[in-house]
Amino acid sequence: MISIEGLKVEFGVKPLFTDVSFVINPNDRIALVGKNGAGKSTMLKILCGLQKPTAGTVSIPNDCTIGYLPQVMKISDDTTVREETRKAFADTTKLQARLEKMQQEMADRTDYESDSYAKLIETFTQEHERFMMMGGENYEAEMERTLVGLGFTRDDFDRPTKEFSGGWRMRIELAKILLRHPDVLLLDEPTIHLDIVRIQWLVQFLQQSAKAVVLVSHDRAFINNVTNRTLEITCGHVEDYRVKYDEYVVLRKERREQQLRAYENQQKEIADTKAFIERFRYQATKAVQVQQRIRQLEKIVPIEVDEVDNSAMHLKFPPCLRSGDYPVICDDVRKDYGTHTIFDHVTFTIKRGEKVAFVGKNGEGKSTLVKCIMGEIPFTGKLKIGHNVQIGYFAQNQAQLLDENKTIYQTIDDVATGEMRLKINDLLGAFMFGGETSEKYVKVLSGGERSRLAMIRLLLEPVNLLILDEPTNHLDMPSKDVLKEAIKAFDGTAIIVSHDREFLDGLVSKVYEFGGGKVVEHLGGIYDYLRAHHAETIEESLTPNPSPKEDGNEMSHNSEAQKEKVQSSPLPNGDGQGSEISYEQRKALRKKISKAEKAVKESEKKIATMEARIKELDKLLMDPKNASNMELVTEYTSVKTALDAENDHWFELSAQLEELKQ
Repeated sequence: MISIEGLKVEFGVKPLFTDVSFVINPNDRIALVGKNGAGKSTMLKILCGLQKPTAGTVSIPNDCTIGYLPQVMKISDDTTVREETRKAFADTTKLQARLEKMQQEMADRTDYESDSYAKLIETFTQEHERFMMMGGENYEAEMERTLVGLGFTRDDFDRPTKEFSGGWRMRIELAKILLRHPDVLLLDEPTIHLDIVRIQWLVQFLQQSAKAVVLVSHDRAFINNVTNRTLEITCGHVEDYRVKYDEYVVLRKERREQQLRAYENQQKEIADTKAFIERFRYQATKAVQVQQRIRQLEKIVPIEVDEVDNSAMHLKFPPCLRSGDYPVICDDVRKDYGTHTIFDHVTFTIKRGEKVAFVGKNGEGKSTLVKCIMGEIPFTGKLKIGHNVQIGYFAQNQAQLLDENKTIYQTIDDVATGEMRLKINDLLGAFMFGGETSEKYVKVLSGGERSRLAMIRLLLEPVNLLILDEPTNHLDMPSKDVLKEAIKAFDGTAIIVSHDREFLDGLVSKVYEFGGGKVVEHLGGIYDYLRAHHAETIEESLTPNPSPKEDGNEMSHNSEAQKEKVQSSPLPNGDGQGSEISYEQRKALRKKISKAEKAVKESEKKIATMEARIKELDKLLMDPKNASNMELVTEYTSVKTALDAENDHWFELSAQLEELKQ
């Protein structure tokens, strides 16, 4: 499908990779892996034609369509969710308009016997057949199914996209790409803005509906469930493993051990040869042997060993001025977008030195409240920023705010002042941007590298209130650990918006839960919060769970709070208005949800069984001796029909489940 030959990319003195060749076949599910900065995002940009290689060719058939989801994207804000998503069907809607125009022309004309009228009918028939092959008028239903699968409710469809956070707008872009059904999907960190339920939906979609897929992700479970082939960018070239990610990890370890043994043997051979040359260089009787050894040494091709990335950024926030005792005080804060209320009656106080977490599903108002605290958007109620508070803000879209046409060094030099200008190289080195790397342009940096660069900018001015909105999205595990330790050692106050429980563990002493238009305060760390919700993950804690059982007539304070919260939660009724819901009603609703979840799982099991049988039949029918076996052909046809029907049934069940959870 796509052929890559002799690819070479240079950004500095040392090439990013050289002489790379591989082929992307139909139905390949490829995980593109490698250390940070190895060139994964660059490879995706080259495959979709956004970037040209220094040398080599990328051959793509004319009829091959490519869908590309980058880590960072400039997103339009002037349409509704439905209108923006409908852009995925631009060709279909244009064809539909053309058909309607021809239909009107046929109704208006009366020259039924003319050649031009016959030609019009023929053209209409051909175009109508093409329209039906493209999905006809079913595209609206497919669009709605995809948006619901990615977490939108039907009430969201007619809301302006500007009302949504960056994560939700990225979901719209993902929906548009998936709905185009391209021949090759290129996905760069597609799960960053998705919760566990949506990740599972995306896995299911890619397994059932996608053709060829090339993806970059730090989510090991995701790539292991989706991919069947692994391309590793290492030592400036690409190693092709025809296995899924877990098997690749084992094979890579074995290959590295072999490389180390071969490298050690070669180094011993080189050392022995050099020793012989030095020992007998000036002995005439050994002159021939010495020359032979010198030529032998020149011919040796050094064995490269896979680089192990032991580098780590060294992060320490500068000393800050002492702020007032209460850096943030919210009193009855409310934020509306038109008729849609994001949150209401938000009242809390953050004390100096506290590290707190904002958690909640995407779109529940975490980033919106941060913008209120920053004074970037209007709101109602009272929100007071304490005396002498200096805010340092790391936004979700921080990478988008960087000038892509500047180098790393220029980016920092532009904002550095005073003595810090003399320490720019030291600061860049601490963030793994030392040496010639500092001359790289921002536009060629990966998402993780851009996040690190944005973090440096945050360090250039001493602040006493840190607001970090999903700071770990593009960071690998070592970098997350370094950032976590730096925040723990930070003298000031910190607000961290994150879904990463491991990152928040031991870091925060208070959790603010966003949901249903309310903000609820939970004292204690993130695991105290999860225990109160009887949940293992933050995502699980944000979905309805059975209330904790009473122990005799006594309940803990947290349990009482949970029950009170359940009893006062609004439940949509038939006309869309909220009504009070009792504990018994909530219990009945959970029972329905449990039943719907069971039905979805049973459908998924049936699909898996039928898919396995299809694979078995494929292998059998590929054998020439079974070519005329009509029983196998009949079974294949019936199983394929049943599979298509079950897939449609799964979509219906999933939609019903989503409606119950809303």
